[in-house]
Amino acid sequence: MEQEQQATSMNNHHFFIVFFPIQGHINPSLQLAKNLVRNGAKVTLCTTNRGLKQIKSLPTLKGLSYASILDGQDNDESHTQKDFLSSMADLRSIGPQNLSNLLQKFLADGEPVTLLVYSVILPWAAGVARDLQVPSAFLFNQCATVLTIYHRFLNSQNGIHGERNSLLSMEVPGLPSFSSSDIPTFLLPDNPFSGFMINMMREHIHVLEEDPRSFVLVNTFDELEQELIKAIANMNVIAVGPLIPSAFCDGSDLTDKSFGGDLFCQSEDYFQWLDLKPNRSVIYVSFGSLAVLNKVQKEEILHALVESGRPFLWVLRSSNSEEEEVHKMMENGLNGDGIIVPWCSQVEVLSHRSIGCFVTHCGWNSTLESMVSGVPIIGCPQFSDQTTNAKMVDEVWGIGVRAKANGESIIERGEFKKCLDIAMGDEGRGKEMRGNAGKWRGLAIEAVKEGGSSYNNLKKLLEITG
Repeated sequence: MEQEQQATSMNNHHFFIVFFPIQGHINPSLQLAKNLVRNGAKVTLCTTNRGLKQIKSLPTLKGLSYASILDGQDNDESHTQKDFLSSMADLRSIGPQNLSNLLQKFLADGEPVTLLVYSVILPWAAGVARDLQVPSAFLFNQCATVLTIYHRFLNSQNGIHGERNSLLSMEVPGLPSFSSSDIPTFLLPDNPFSGFMINMMREHIHVLEEDPRSFVLVNTFDELEQELIKAIANMNVIAVGPLIPSAFCDGSDLTDKSFGGDLFCQSEDYFQWLDLKPNRSVIYVSFGSLAVLNKVQKEEILHALVESGRPFLWVLRSSNSEEEEVHKMMENGLNGDGIIVPWCSQVEVLSHRSIGCFVTHCGWNSTLESMVSGVPIIGCPQFSDQTTNAKMVDEVWGIGVRAKANGESIIERGEFKKCLDIAMGDEGRGKEMRGNAGKWRGLAIEAVKEGGSSYNNLKKLLEITG
């Protein structure tokens, strides 16, 4: 009888997940939705009209539906800095009323939302939920360490943002000291998005401080960052990650091999190439969906890859200027044993037996995906939380090495080669990194299995909010 009552409660549970349509936000939101549906909840995934049209191959699951809201930029295809900030202002202006109308429609249709989940760029969604007396949760798609740093800087009780020397170094209990090169770049005054991001994160934190019933869902797992999760005061922080397709975590659903939320097209020819390579022989290189490398940096990477004498798979997002530049360099005597693709199924690539290491910007999705695959990392952070992730990868979790840039923010070929030799080596630090990667892979998989920490945390969330 108790199990039947619990099943009925889950069936009546309606999660509404609203997110901003950039690659790093889509996949965690989508995977969380799939996990909730598997636990019997009804889920509606919502983003902007334009974003929903751009996302390719959205999965069809019983209990999962899609919705969209206007953002005032539906016909604007530009992506410059000014356009981004302008579109954020437009979305903030018209988004709340659109979202409110949608939630009220669900209520009128007999499908009331029982928990609103909102992502990092949408702090105003919490206010909409509060006005309609709907419980809410903030989905933080970065690590708990980064949340701790933002909280330390921006909380309303004793935040240190603006204090003299606050950016020179800071202490996080149980971790090495953080310098200005280790904290999220949005906290630095010379970052062009600093004002916007600081105001946004401060709003998130203050909203969560004021509402003791709200939750923060973090894409991490207790075993990885338990002490940091406990250390964040005045917030209900719940680890629900890693938000990776279940086939790569526990094999429970072998058909679930894709996030199904790519913004970019891809081919699968590279798998035939990977299949021909020996185990742990290929260097995989990708800097995510937002970072743009300049010509000098691309030249340095290519020289290092070719001089290493190892096969490599390099993702360059566009099929035009970026890819053509490197192809031209390869044709001019820098051939090497490598291929370039505009996009790929990263989790499947990292899980391939031929991959030996991952040269990455250290975005949190990429870091977790590498960890779940047990692949050592060469960290080349560009902006945002990537600098913090690279520090943790190198100095705390021991699953990679952080490449050092010169005074002009370029990682030179000699530094790349040194890092490649370490990560691909069979002895010393390379062997230690692979051992640590294997350890964290095992703990991550256990966390999402039935009875694991993240599995139980998700169950607890359903029970509390159901």
